[in-house]
Amino acid sequence: MQSEAPRIQRDKIPTAEFTGLAIGLGILVGLGMSLANVYLGLFAGMTVSASIPAAVISMGLLKGVFKRGTIHENNIVQTIASAGESLAAGIIFTMPALVIAGVWSDFDFWTTTLISMTGGMLGVLFMIPLRRPMIVEDADLIYPEGVACSKVLRAGEEGGTGMRMVFAALGVGTFIQILTSGLRLLTADLSGAWTISGARVFGGFTASPALIAVGYIVGLNISLLIFVGGAISWLVAAPYLTATTDYGVALDAPELFGLVKADVRFLGVGAMIVGGLWSIIQIRKGIGQGVRETFGGYRSAMDDTAPPARTDQDMSRKWLVLLTAATCMVVLFLYYRVTGNMGLAALATPLMVVCSFFFVAVASYIVGLVGSSNSPVSGMTICSVLLTSGVIFLFGYSGEAAILATMAVAGVVCCATCTSGDVCQDLKTGQLIGATPYRQQWAEVIGVICASFVMAPVLGLLHNAYGIGTDVHLPESLQGHALEAPQAQLFASLMRGFFGEADLPWGIIAAGAAAGLIIILIDQLVLLPKQSKFRLFVMPVAVGMYLPLGLSMAILVGGLLAWFSGRAHTNPESRGRGHEKGVLLASGLIAGEAIAGVLIAIPKAAKVSLPDLEGAFTPFLTTFAMAGVAIMIYRASVSQK
Repeated sequence: MQSEAPRIQRDKIPTAEFTGLAIGLGILVGLGMSLANVYLGLFAGMTVSASIPAAVISMGLLKGVFKRGTIHENNIVQTIASAGESLAAGIIFTMPALVIAGVWSDFDFWTTTLISMTGGMLGVLFMIPLRRPMIVEDADLIYPEGVACSKVLRAGEEGGTGMRMVFAALGVGTFIQILTSGLRLLTADLSGAWTISGARVFGGFTASPALIAVGYIVGLNISLLIFVGGAISWLVAAPYLTATTDYGVALDAPELFGLVKADVRFLGVGAMIVGGLWSIIQIRKGIGQGVRETFGGYRSAMDDTAPPARTDQDMSRKWLVLLTAATCMVVLFLYYRVTGNMGLAALATPLMVVCSFFFVAVASYIVGLVGSSNSPVSGMTICSVLLTSGVIFLFGYSGEAAILATMAVAGVVCCATCTSGDVCQDLKTGQLIGATPYRQQWAEVIGVICASFVMAPVLGLLHNAYGIGTDVHLPESLQGHALEAPQAQLFASLMRGFFGEADLPWGIIAAGAAAGLIIILIDQLVLLPKQSKFRLFVMPVAVGMYLPLGLSMAILVGGLLAWFSGRAHTNPESRGRGHEKGVLLASGLIAGEAIAGVLIAIPKAAKVSLPDLEGAFTPFLTTFAMAGVAIMIYRASVSQK
């Protein structure tokens, strides 16, 4: 069935595809989705794909406002938007680690911008020769998000869009975030602590439409695993630590939570390391196949001299070589600028190229099998950090320069890996609707370059307003509400242990690693042989260990909504339509809360006081608002309209 779609306009040039309106709209939508994913990734440790929401917004604006627009223009818009959004994950997993580790006091603009730009460029450029062997010729690689986005684009061409649903949800998310973080009429934290038999138990619920929306998008299995991780940390480990460890404060002291949190998060460190290594072991066959197809794709690109049809035209070889060489030279200059040591820069640059090339091939293959949401990006980044830090250590480098070099390599590799997975899905969408590949590839380049310039300002703004990973520099009234940034905290902990003078709590890390191993054994020996629909994946559990329990509770609510709404449908077709509507609504809630969070951060960072409306009815109003959000998502998901 999929072979019919690419025949659309195979040789005929579309009337409108790579237009100025599509490019401008793609940049604007991409910047908005990039902001949303930066905020969401720091807040909850996860990001969401922008392809389908961007396609829906594009269709609504082009057809509803501008009274024009083709399926190919819509495809260019979502391609540019999703390329920019994919950079957010690469940056937020790595660059905040330098601030958390104390190497930076704030985000250096040019370092952050160039790392995101060069990583994104390599993700696009290394992927281009793989398009034919992986996307066109390999029938085993289905690229699920790309196929889903092509269906949305076709539905929009036939006249149906969900733009009003997205914008309504965006308005709700924005309004609730203003009432919460801006005016404090609602509270973001419904939490408490109880003393039981000499141990302190911490619990709560984080009132956030974005977290509920994330839970709905990832589904019950993943959201339940995140909650399990939170329960291990806060319902098991925290009470044990408070009962057996002398923290020097009373059990009911307010500062006890921060002291326990500093220890408990290292459970997540151990579990993440095990999960990252296990994810690479699991995809070892895919790694080999991806690398083989990579070299095959490069040989095919160099040997093919016949002029291809329009729907099979990639970026010219000349531009591919020129942009790759220029990007690598910029990376070399960047590493020298960051470390001030040409020898270290010369060592780090080839490490970056090798890791990027390898993991782009791996990511391109894996997302074709299981989708971008299940790609082990964190695991691949952990492996690149361990490899780079090991080589740098063997060459005798240490201290701040070694930390900077390691995280700069990890940042470029992570951005390249995230972007390449997104490029694959976009090119699959293009193949199914008869788009022009080289135009999409240039659209990816535009999306990467434009989004790169907003990463550092947004990160700096959020850090100065809320704190990232740590809030010790904030006023006392704002402390305790820092953005968690779990992956960045992991890398900061590893760097302090490898190259700094910090003593890591190896006992707690070992306990987290043991928990990760137990989870793997249960999944492989019990659930997998039974072909259970519920699986125990390590990385979501590890993320849950890092997050406060309140965040895990909110994500679980979203997962339960997805499960209950799915059971309300009597056939798979209506269930699929209902889930798509729920995803659109959830995407709007995430974007609204994130954009409002960034806007509210402006006066907070400038130390401008906002009205404080906190009162006796705040907890009740918060509960009422979250119930309203849950009902809205459920009704949209079960509606037959």
